[in-house]
Amino acid sequence: MKDYHIFIIEDDPWYGEILEYHLTLNPDYRVTRFGSAKECLDNLHLKPNLITVDYSLPDMTGEQLFSRIKNQNPALPVIIISGQEKVVTAVSLLKMGVAEYLVKDDHTRDLLWNAILRIRECQDLKEEVEILRDELGQKYALDKIIQGNSNAIRKIFTLLEKAAKTNINVSITGETGTGKELAAKAIHYNSDRNKMPFIALNMSAIPFDLLESELFGYEKGAFTGALTRKTGKFEEANKGTLFLDEIGEMDMSIQSKLLRVLQERELYRLGGNEPIKLDVRIIVATHKNLAKQVELGKFREDLYYRIIGMPVELPPLRVRDNDILLLAKYFLDEFCKENKMPLKILDNDAKNKLMNYTYPGNIRELKAIIDLAVVMSEGTQITSTDIVFANAKTEDNLLASETTMKEYTARIIQYFLEKNDNNVVKVAEKLDIGKSTIYNMIKSREIRLK
Repeated sequence: MKDYHIFIIEDDPWYGEILEYHLTLNPDYRVTRFGSAKECLDNLHLKPNLITVDYSLPDMTGEQLFSRIKNQNPALPVIIISGQEKVVTAVSLLKMGVAEYLVKDDHTRDLLWNAILRIRECQDLKEEVEILRDELGQKYALDKIIQGNSNAIRKIFTLLEKAAKTNINVSITGETGTGKELAAKAIHYNSDRNKMPFIALNMSAIPFDLLESELFGYEKGAFTGALTRKTGKFEEANKGTLFLDEIGEMDMSIQSKLLRVLQERELYRLGGNEPIKLDVRIIVATHKNLAKQVELGKFREDLYYRIIGMPVELPPLRVRDNDILLLAKYFLDEFCKENKMPLKILDNDAKNKLMNYTYPGNIRELKAIIDLAVVMSEGTQITSTDIVFANAKTEDNLLASETTMKEYTARIIQYFLEKNDNNVVKVAEKLDIGKSTIYNMIKSREIRLK
């Protein structure tokens, strides 16, 4: 464990030695003692973790020294130790931000010991939170969260970078499974709000009669069953980002209340009379066409223009070309790592099969396909038979990519061979082609018997 450096500022050498001896009983503590405020200020470059200050110093009061310390390092905790018991002085210093105010008596050493333990525990927790936030920020770094090199995804990368540099509201659209929440997190964790909360709420997952209290919170006694005060998602996200997924599912009555909150930048909890000021960035997402919903009278036009901000339309996976294989490898490696399995690779037939599918479930579906393929595969290679498309048929995806007539023919014959247990005669009859045509294509390896 690293040293915890403590400054003791005490003009009474005897009392200072007592405090120093008592604190150094903890081997983690490194104590430096000074007899004046000036010595303390001259040595702040040593970056102590905590300072104890005698209130009555020869060159300035403890209050004056505390103010000077705070000007240089606002986060540095300071404990005032005073020979006087004036409540007014203690209250004044605590209001200024002093960590503890202790009176000199027979219990001071033990009180100081316990106060430092509490302060250090809080500092360790704050440091741990900062580390976790940094790790979270790295996890959602744009160059890590956006997997792909296609033109379609590069345009999205540019939009997310621009969105992250401002506080503009963002509306993310796209088919189910295209990664709308991940895009929202990428914006938040790359913005200047990244140290503050990211709160997500799916409108379609909350019953209508609970949505208002979920968004805005309520006071104790606001309704039957409201036994305590509840903080709503807007308050939880204050200073940070609120992500409202599937906003197109929101009831019109809630839309009007949401509009008021966005306009006024304040809310009232249910049953409350005090306005609560808000500083929240809003990111919304939907798989619906909100402009069309406005035309149909199912979404408020004024709310639409309030939330539309910067539109970001995530492309479906089927138009992202080789990103399919890049994402497949990413999911494959991640699954093997998480499950402590040897790394596996996709053989060429598996790659071709993945590239010739339309992915109605987009990225989410691809991940499920790869996870299952890893489990089902034998050895270090994943073959085409390990790739299972649960919700679609191969023939439905025949025209998913443009190719030559010869290649289309090969794919059709290949499909029917697999469907009919490689019975060449049966397939020739079904397709009304010669058996020799199929055999020649097998011989030239345009198709394969499996």
